[in-house]
Order: sequence, then structure tokens, then C-alpha cells
Amino acid sequence: MAKLYFRYGVMGSSKTANALMVRYNYEERGQEALLVKPAIDQRDGARFVASRAGLSNPCIYFSDLRAMSPEELKPYACVIVDEAQFLSKEEVQYLTHLVDDLNLPVICYGLRADFRGDLFPGSQELLSCADIIEEIKTICWCGKKATCNARFDAQGHVLKEGEQVVLGANDQYIGLCRKHWKEGNLGPDWRKTLPGEAE
Repeated sequence: MAKLYFRYGVMGSSKTANALMVRYNYEERGQEALLVKPAIDQRDGARFVASRAGLSNPCIYFSDLRAMSPEELKPYACVIVDEAQFLSKEEVQYLTHLVDDLNLPVICYGLRADFRGDLFPGSQELLSCADIIEEIKTICWCGKKATCNARFDAQGHVLKEGEQVVLGANDQYIGLCRKHWKEGNLGPDWRKTLPGEAE
């Protein structure tokens, strides 16, 4: 019986690397997994997914997935969706159709909440209807579990206001524990997390 999975984690928890490894595992066993992302995510280029760990693979956009017929989906053993927080409620409901009506497993990876601590619409819907919800864990600079996504500016100030969606990576976001997110404390070595800043 196919299931809808939601695997969530903060920025820097290796969600994309996990998604790419799952795709590779299917391929290694002679099965095809369809890798998908929302078109809003252009950080790695068009129809391409890349992790900070150096893993990468071509993908299709969610709109491409929606345009596929049940016949075109038959060769796939699984659908893997990266950056699932950017999906709409209706798009998540489409994924439940793939699982329930086509018996096609769907594994979604994404953020649970934004930099303000508010749920993303796609994540909220996934939390309410996914069959299996799993956390991909990472740690704050202090060693505690990171549960919050902090957006910061060039001076290292943690931002709590602004647009929900501002695409970025280590240059703008970091996972923090709740205490340090509330304090706005990026840690003593926060600049070392920036691209090109490490010693």
C-alpha cells in the first residue's frame, strides 16, 4: 500500500541530500524514482536539484508532474518532491491522489516552518494529511537540536519580519535551537558558515 511521507527539517539538515540518496537507492535497485520540485526554486538552475554536499540530479517541475497521465507515471516506483513547503494545499491534495488512487508512493522533503516560526501552506497540509511524518535532525551551534530556521542579514542580525519566501542558503539562513532563535544569537562563529568565509 503506497503512502505519503513528509520528511521535514530546518535549513542545513540535509533534506535535499536525503532526497537525492533515496532517488539513487531506487535507481541502484533497478527502479525509477521521479524527482520533482516547485518551479519557484531556481537556486540550482532550471529543472535541477543540488545539495550542499555535492550531490545533484535533473528533476521536473511540479507543473510537469501534474501534466503527466497515469500511463506516463506507470514506470515510476516513487515520486520524490524536494522543497515541498512551497506547494499549495491543492497541490498536496494532488499528491494524495497519486498515493490513494494510483498506488504511487510519494516522499516529500521540506521545511516545516519559516523564519518567523509560521507554517508554510504546503507543510501545513502535509502535516495534516501525510501518512508518515519524520524529522530530519541537525544541531544548533550550541549542540542542542535545531528546530528553528533563522534568516539573517549581512551584519548577523536575525530577522523576524519580511516576506515568507526569500530563496537563499547558508548565506541567509541557519538552523538554530529555539532559545538561540528567540535570542537572535547566531553563535560566535556564524561567519564561518557563509560561503567563502571558512578558514
